[in-house]
Amino acid sequence: MPGPPTNPRTTGGETAALVTQLMDELTRLLTQDAAHPPAETCEEADARRRALVRLRVLAGVKQAVRRLEDQAARTAAANGAGYPEIGQAVSMSRQGARRRWPGLITNGTHRHHPHPTPRSS
Repeated sequence: MPGPPTNPRTTGGETAALVTQLMDELTRLLTQDAAHPPAETCEEADARRRALVRLRVLAGVKQAVRRLEDQAARTAAANGAGYPEIGQAVSMSRQGARRRWPGLITNGTHRHHPHPTPRSS
């Protein structure tokens, strides 16, 4: 079964590098806007503050991405994708996708995918 369509010009590694670059820039901008420590504060305190701002930004990004993934999974299921396809799109197994989005696929919202025959012991 073919995987989901992807941009042939962008690899997963390139996407990750671009997101890292964007997060670095966002963190830099937010750090500039944060209350500046007094001039006598040492470099270590400033580095700690920047690291904590970056951590806060990344936690917010992770939460936003999770919501977007949930929305995309629901849309994919509503348009006929099954757990195998949804799992493949997020680099997880069918079982992983089923655990992540239980009840996402119901008989009325996807194409029929034959179930494998149970193995005999």
